[in-house]
Amino acid sequence: MFLAITNTPRPYAWGSTSAIAQLLGRAPSGEPEAELWLGAHPGSPSVIVDPARAGGATTLAEWIAADPRTALGRFADAGRLPFLLKILAAAHPLSLQAHPTIDQARAGFARENALGIPLDAADRNYKDAFPKPELIFALSPTFDALCGFRPLAEVRDLLGLLLSIDAQTEDPQPQPLEDLFDRLFGSSADADASLRATFEWLISSGSGVPTLVSLVTRLAPLSADPSLATAAALAVEYPDDPGIVISLLLNRVTLTRGEALYLPAGNIHAYLNGLGVELMAASDNVLRGGLTPKHIDVPELVGVLDFTPVPVPYLRAVAPAAGVEVFVPDVPDFLLVRVSGTDLDAGYTLTGPGIAICTSGEMSIEGAVNSVTIGRGESVYVTPDEASLRFTGSGELFLATTGE
Repeated sequence: MFLAITNTPRPYAWGSTSAIAQLLGRAPSGEPEAELWLGAHPGSPSVIVDPARAGGATTLAEWIAADPRTALGRFADAGRLPFLLKILAAAHPLSLQAHPTIDQARAGFARENALGIPLDAADRNYKDAFPKPELIFALSPTFDALCGFRPLAEVRDLLGLLLSIDAQTEDPQPQPLEDLFDRLFGSSADADASLRATFEWLISSGSGVPTLVSLVTRLAPLSADPSLATAAALAVEYPDDPGIVISLLLNRVTLTRGEALYLPAGNIHAYLNGLGVELMAASDNVLRGGLTPKHIDVPELVGVLDFTPVPVPYLRAVAPAAGVEVFVPDVPDFLLVRVSGTDLDAGYTLTGPGIAICTSGEMSIEGAVNSVTIGRGESVYVTPDEASLRFTGSGELFLATTGE
C-alpha cells in the first residue's frame, strides 16, 4: 500500500520562514518553519490524507496502533515505526546537543519515571527508552554544522591564533586563553580526560569561564578563520554562553548539496544554518550542551558524551544502480535512499516499511502490490509488502526505510 501522508512544519524559533515552503512548493505560513516531520512519533505524527484508506485513522500513529501487521510487517511485534524522517530548515543555530546509547536511554528513562518526573517537565532528560542516532543530508547549496570533538592539534592551532590576535590589540589579555591552553595541554597525558575536564569546566561556567567567553567574543570577529567566524556569530545569537568557546573544540564543517553526516550516540553537534533531509531513530532524547536557554543537566550530559576526537563524520553513499544513492549508518533503525535524475528507471528493495517524499519533478513508484505517482512536495507511507520498488520519472525523491 502507498498511503498519502502530510504534516504541518514545526514552528521552532530557529527555523527558516521560507526554505521548506520553497522546496516543497507550498505557501509559507508567515512564521518560522523549522522541521516537517514524516513518521509516527507522538510529537507530531503524520496526517493521513485519505483516512478511509486506513480504516478511518487520521494519523499514521493511529493507523499503526490499529493495524501494526499491515503497517509494519516484521516490526509489528515492536509496535512502532523505528525511524523519523524530517525536512529541516535552520536559519539560526540549534543548541549544542548529544543523544544517548540504547542502554543509557533505557536506564535514564526508567530512572526518571521512578522519580516521578513528568514527561513534559522542562528538566526531563529522557522522554522515551530509545537512542537517537541521526543523519543529515544537505539540500541547500551549503549546510553548516558543528559535529564531534576535533583533533586537539587543531584546537592548539586555534588557541595560538587567538593569542596572536590578542597580542596585536591595544590591551592584550592573554591569561584566560593561557588558562584554557593549560587545562587542555597541561600535565595530563590522557587527552580524553583533559578534554572531558575542560568541557565540564566550560559548560558549568566554572571560575574564569565568563572572562574567557568575553575575551573570545571580543577577539573572534577579528579573524576570517571559519571556526572563529562561527564563534563570533554564536556570540551574537547567544551572548555570554559558554558554547561560544566550546564551539572551538568541535569540528566545523560546511556540507555542499548531496553530502551527508552521520551523528551516532555521544557525538556532540549543532546544526548552524541550511536546509536538509534529516533521518533518525524515532526518539526525543536530547541532552543539551549550550547555546540554549533550555535545561542543561551537566552530569548526565558529560556521562553521555564521547570525548574521543574524531574527523568530520561524513557518511558516504553507495550507488547500487544509476540514479540511486543509499546512505547506510551503523544502526539497523534506518537508512536513506536518494533517487534522482532524468528519465529514470531504477529499483530498490525494501526490508521494512518506508516513507517517500518527492522534492522535485514527478516520480512514479511501482511496488509488488500497488503503484503511485507523487510530485514535488508530496509524500507517501509505503507498507513492507510492496517490497521491490521501481522508480520511473524525472526529479528527486528520498526514501527513508529500515536497514537489514
